[in-house]
Amino acid sequence: MRDNATAGDSKSSKGMSREELLALPVAVDLDTSNRALGLGRSKGYELAKRGAYPCKVLRLGNAYRVVTADLLELLGLAA
Repeated sequence: MRDNATAGDSKSSKGMSREELLALPVAVDLDTSNRALGLGRSKGYELAKRGAYPCKVLRLGNAYRVVTADLLELLGLAA
């Protein structure tokens, strides 16, 4: 039973495929960006809070958003 429960949950897997990355919207939440970069949630939020995140982060109220173009450039997938 456990295998079936985790097999369908793609968010629990580490990293993202090239196709998933290229299909991202203009800006993504910090958790999605952390997943693309292979960062843990705590580390990603810590870096964003310190202003040390590896790509551009926008602070919108209490939420962080990452500009997808900067994320793709960092990963070497810029168009």
